[in-house]
Amino acid sequence: MKLLLPVRSYAVSSVRSAVSCRVVARVPSVTKAASRWHPTPLGAPSITPTSRLGPLFAQLSSASSSEQAETGARLEGEVVTLYNTKARKKEVFEAKNPNTKEVNMYVCGVTVYDYSHIGHARVYTVFDVLFRMLKWRGFNVTYCRNFTDVDDKIIKRANEVGEECSDVTERFIAEFHEDMRTLGNLSPTMEPRATEHIGDMIEQIGKIIDNGHAYAVDGDVYFSVPSLDGYGSLSGRKMEDNRAGERVEVDSRKRDPADFALWKAKKEGEPFWESPWGQGRPGWHIECSAMIHKLLGEEIDIHGGGLDLTFPHHENELAQSMASCDQCSDQFSRFWVHNGFVNVNTEKMSKSLGNFFTIREILERYHPLTLRFFLLNTHYRSSINFSDQLLDEASARAYYLYQTLSDCESLVKELGAPPAPSSGLGLTETSEKVLRECTAALCDDLGTQQALSALSPALKAVNELVHTKKGRKNPRRLEELLGLRAAITEVLGVLGLSCEDYGEVLDGMKQRALRRCGRTAEDVEGAIEARQEARKAKDFAESDRVRDELAADGIALLDTPQGTVWRPVSIQE
Repeated sequence: MKLLLPVRSYAVSSVRSAVSCRVVARVPSVTKAASRWHPTPLGAPSITPTSRLGPLFAQLSSASSSEQAETGARLEGEVVTLYNTKARKKEVFEAKNPNTKEVNMYVCGVTVYDYSHIGHARVYTVFDVLFRMLKWRGFNVTYCRNFTDVDDKIIKRANEVGEECSDVTERFIAEFHEDMRTLGNLSPTMEPRATEHIGDMIEQIGKIIDNGHAYAVDGDVYFSVPSLDGYGSLSGRKMEDNRAGERVEVDSRKRDPADFALWKAKKEGEPFWESPWGQGRPGWHIECSAMIHKLLGEEIDIHGGGLDLTFPHHENELAQSMASCDQCSDQFSRFWVHNGFVNVNTEKMSKSLGNFFTIREILERYHPLTLRFFLLNTHYRSSINFSDQLLDEASARAYYLYQTLSDCESLVKELGAPPAPSSGLGLTETSEKVLRECTAALCDDLGTQQALSALSPALKAVNELVHTKKGRKNPRRLEELLGLRAAITEVLGVLGLSCEDYGEVLDGMKQRALRRCGRTAEDVEGAIEARQEARKAKDFAESDRVRDELAADGIALLDTPQGTVWRPVSIQE
């Protein structure tokens, strides 16, 4: 099956102006909720639990650090490990201060000149889950994600549409926020913009020059790569391999081809700021180093982003940090965490290949929870292959998940049980085993795909308790259902897959399935009626033809005691 999305691998990354790109007041975030399933309003600094987030997750979201640690001890024995790009191995992740458990995490944000694409969806969903998981394990997390709001691409877009840079960046920051909300990603603790920290960048550049690691030429300032011992320690590149990096123009005035721009002299029609080297604007790499030093300190706990940012961007950030102060740690970040590439039909996603598309193009045809499920069903460090068939499969699996929970909820209400336990998880031996397996997976380098897999036996058990004769006769039926529900929803809360209304989610998935195959609900109901008439007439060949025709469009018919219903399924080629 060919990818039907409109054509468009990124591993995503991803002092006031004297002219058009002026610093302006921040506009309010988009307030219209994209869907009711999202657990947290945009702008909330931390996780806000809903009734469907597990009690333990809710407690950890609102409790103090000591209370979080005590509650998390209920799932003792699991330490958190993360793959550290710089160390080339998985390492145990611990807070520097075991008493406060304070952790700061910085993730490189988007350059705001266009709508966000599937690569952005992956990187920010990955680090959203890491944010959630660390809080769940009792860490007190400060999550910082920046906006690059001064850049060559922004300037080009502003000139193309005849707008000021600030108008372009404000619009696409708002659009980015809406996309993140729709995907269910929590708001970071802080979201600094590059243009808010020009003075900090200038200050850091001055220190790098004073320490002998940068030089000014005709209003430009370049970092001297050969001057810094250990350059390349993050990416593993040797000095002879280094060339001018992404977004860095080759310039004969450089002392070495690998030297990169810290400050760019003013050009006609471009935004500029005053500096000791003349009017100009910062280079790309310096913004993150300066904002981290200013907001989080000289050494942070986690620095994240797409794999393609390892070099040159993160390598240069590390170099700038080391060069700007005599006593700085050569780590800059204790852990460097990178997610893998996104491929489309096994080819790297790229604008040049014409296989690039936006989050919104995808969500026209697939529910946000389907996309999130799809993204989390591959380990974050692995490349992820993006295709209609794989999204269809994710849609079918996600539908099964929420239908199972919906059936469970309906039966629990019928049996007179409360919608959620008032205190504690209420786990049984079976559900505690499920929760421990999911916890182990998530703590082991954020194994989201293993956690989802570990939920499968629990979902099967719920269906047996709800629908089978054996399940109905189980003397502990309600107790088991409540325990399994608690464990499943606990894990879904950490994964950001919780929802408030299962019926609404299921309906949304069905509507998008109809959109993908070009049918309407009336078409399907008409086909069901035609099949029923054929069966009454014992025309089973016609009955099978109707059923198979719908299945070829990704619609499966299920005959139940209450009548025939349909659900989305994966189309088998």
